[in-house]
Amino acid sequence: MKELTHYINGEHVKGTSGRFADVFNPATGEVQAKCPLASAAELELAVKAAQAAQPAWGATNPQRRARVMMKFVDLLNRDMDKLAEALSAEHGKTFPDAKGDIQRGLEVIEYCIGAPQLLKGEFTDSAGPGIDMYSMKQPLGVTAGITPFNFPAMIPMWMFGPALACGNAFILKPSERDPSVPLMLAELFEEAGLPKGLLQVVNGDKEAVDAILYHDVIQSIGFVGSTPIAQYIYGTGCSQGKRVQCFGGAKNHMIIMPDADMDQAADALIGAGYGAAGERCMAISVAVPVGEETADRLIEKLVPRIEKLKVGPWTSGNDVDYGPVVTAEAKQRILGLVQTGIDQGAELVVDGRDFSLQGYEDGFFVGPHLFDRVTPDMDIYKQEIFGPVLTTVRAGNYEEALKLAMDHEYGNGTAIFTRDGDAARDFAARINIGMVGINVPIPVPLAYHTFGGWKKSGFGDLNQHGPDSFKFYTRTKTVTSRWPSGIKEGGEFNFKAMD
Repeated sequence: MKELTHYINGEHVKGTSGRFADVFNPATGEVQAKCPLASAAELELAVKAAQAAQPAWGATNPQRRARVMMKFVDLLNRDMDKLAEALSAEHGKTFPDAKGDIQRGLEVIEYCIGAPQLLKGEFTDSAGPGIDMYSMKQPLGVTAGITPFNFPAMIPMWMFGPALACGNAFILKPSERDPSVPLMLAELFEEAGLPKGLLQVVNGDKEAVDAILYHDVIQSIGFVGSTPIAQYIYGTGCSQGKRVQCFGGAKNHMIIMPDADMDQAADALIGAGYGAAGERCMAISVAVPVGEETADRLIEKLVPRIEKLKVGPWTSGNDVDYGPVVTAEAKQRILGLVQTGIDQGAELVVDGRDFSLQGYEDGFFVGPHLFDRVTPDMDIYKQEIFGPVLTTVRAGNYEEALKLAMDHEYGNGTAIFTRDGDAARDFAARINIGMVGINVPIPVPLAYHTFGGWKKSGFGDLNQHGPDSFKFYTRTKTVTSRWPSGIKEGGEFNFKAMD
């Protein structure tokens, strides 16, 4: 049985707490590794290493830090397949999906290469008589991130890329369900020239999280996960005087107007609803067709597409639409919510409960499900299912559809499919949701914009990646300076005035 490690001060360090988590192969259900769960004492080792390494890195000019980012990008591209294989083996997502996970993280690192420009301050000449004013963006010091299982490459890079580019040290606490890729990323960054102690990986559970929250050296915390944990980390971290950004759950609606291209909308829902087995915070989990005729046409288009979906292990190559979910517990939770939907009166149009894959009967595979005539009082509408389950809520008109999305407690992403520019413009202006797609089903912004939800999907004033990330990982210092004049009337320089 493979025993994983922490990565502290440039070394692979065995866990000493005596506690471990099982790392499964989701396709077979077998335990393939043991992940150590750190104690507060193990976190302390990483904090001390980070504290020792950060001052010199913070004093390194941004251009030199950017060169390390450039080299890291080269190494990521070199090892793309190796990283994707490790990711698929622990998470279960298909190989192309795993490469996409890495690619979207890589794009943020590419953005961070612009650190010399992004870290420039402001300057005002002669703000007063002989007075100049300027600002500096300085690193926070030691920072930390707590990341989820569903994007074990992308989300860590969203955090540690900007943190390091800004001159900070960063301690990553990844998900204990698929920790291998974060460890590999830390190794690659040091191969790229990052000094030891600046990017460290401490595996763990709540004990490690609480140690991060209450450590007085750690200045900021980033988190992505469920809303209850996001609220806990945000509240606790802020109470300890830390800068905190937390992103929680989602229930993303896609409005389908009567004038929409129905084939385009159906294809979009297949990819956005069932890709990565629905284990994405930006997955479309609620289809909202406007009008009964629109709903009937949409369901007619969706059913044959869903029935043709191919579910299997990542080793099957590109001939698989999605793989297993991450754990047996996740599978049981999804199927439990499906049963709840049936019990509460929703119409199960496509039933994937009996799905079984020959040779992989013990894997965590969940067949695709489609519900119709779901109502807002049902649990499958209110809760984030995080699985291959698409629910359909029929709206009588545009205003009713808009209200559904606006009234939901989550506000991560949403989309509208229409040929009507006025409707699209109105939707984008009025919707109280952080990321909006217009004929785009998964509106994840590119690296040079920012990612963040509203309502109970996001906590904190600043979003992930883009310009916000450079604000989050720096403090602004403003300097007002005055130099006494040494020039006499007539232009002669008075050296005594400068004594």
